[in-house]
Amino acid sequence: MSLINQALDLARNPKHTRWISPLLLVADAGICGLVIWKVPYTEIDWTTYMEQIELYIKGERDYKNIVGSTGPLVYPAAHVHIYRLLYALTDHGRNIQLAQIIFGIVYLLTLGVVMQCYRAAKVPPYVFPLLILSKRLHSIFMLRCFNDCFAVLGLFSAIYAYQRDQWHLGTFFYTTGLNVKMSLLLPLPAIGLIALQALGFREAITQAMIILQVSVGYGYPFRKRAPSYFARAFEFTRQFLYKWTVNWRFVDEQVFLSRSFAIGLLVAHVGLLIYFITSRWIKPSRRTVGQFWKLVREGESRDQDAIARRMNPNFIMTTILTATTIGMLCARSLHYQFYAYIAWATPFLLWKAGFHPIVQYALWGAQEWAWNVYPSTPVSSLTVVAVLAITVLGSWWGTRNDFDFDFDGDSIQANGSADASHEHTE
Repeated sequence: MSLINQALDLARNPKHTRWISPLLLVADAGICGLVIWKVPYTEIDWTTYMEQIELYIKGERDYKNIVGSTGPLVYPAAHVHIYRLLYALTDHGRNIQLAQIIFGIVYLLTLGVVMQCYRAAKVPPYVFPLLILSKRLHSIFMLRCFNDCFAVLGLFSAIYAYQRDQWHLGTFFYTTGLNVKMSLLLPLPAIGLIALQALGFREAITQAMIILQVSVGYGYPFRKRAPSYFARAFEFTRQFLYKWTVNWRFVDEQVFLSRSFAIGLLVAHVGLLIYFITSRWIKPSRRTVGQFWKLVREGESRDQDAIARRMNPNFIMTTILTATTIGMLCARSLHYQFYAYIAWATPFLLWKAGFHPIVQYALWGAQEWAWNVYPSTPVSSLTVVAVLAITVLGSWWGTRNDFDFDFDGDSIQANGSADASHEHTE
């Protein structure tokens, strides 16, 4: 084999990620150490988090009374439990460097889980360097100590557990992340559809009950002030400030603040979800839309095991990350910490789209540049939205041939798949 062929095999063959990913993880550990050692810490929300935790420790349970220097507590209860632990570990929040080291460990743990998700989905090695090169992502974890770091850890831990068919564990991880920050509501429709197809209706309901029960468990300390807790922790009417937007700076401020703009984004979000659900995300069931909803209503299927076998790690990861990215594309306003949900999703989805590696790296570079422009500009925000839109469109196009099948009356025949001989008749 020539050197060129060896190099191409090294870049393209997923089997090499077994040893490439640990090397990249070690390299990134060195980068994390340099960031903590050399780059000045930036105070944004850490002090506020600690002030709020101090009030909680003193016995305050009414969310509207738990406030810090930059505002009230607006995150669910898992955030409180995590930062209460950090409060204790960091001398009431005063030992900032120790906090940075802890967040560095969280970063590396999350990166390790992300790499395992990529490996399970058989992503080629050339994509993996993009997982460790983000300046903004290192900043979010080690220089800002945002709670999004724990939410992202919960999301990718859930994806990896689902890829390994460990549903109860995955749903626990997902719910923990959701109870850190409600941004994780974005992939919930995808998770629900995956559960319906992988487990069937009854077991999918079990997963929904786990989400409910774990959420109640995290929020139990606030049970006597439940209205205040839910109003603050899961607030959907929050006002957004134009000066902090990363994604809509190219839109006029009056438009940004208008109700019609918000409604338009909501309609676009719902429309994209419906389109992906009907054209992509129910394809493993090998049913038309009408047949799929009939299956949901009936609650059982004779070919449930066959459907479950089609729920492969690649499909699970593609569906969940696409749903998250759709939500980010249609978000009313993105702040810099939201890049934590995008940075590790984009390389996978750009690869899944089938773009040439040069295009993948170029789009990733454009995105990384845009998220490092502070304050955001019309050009940087337009770039943010454009790359998100290309990523979503690419995800749709790249999955066009997944689970191909033909419709012939009530029969559905698979094309070119491992179970092409299977035929289902309603």
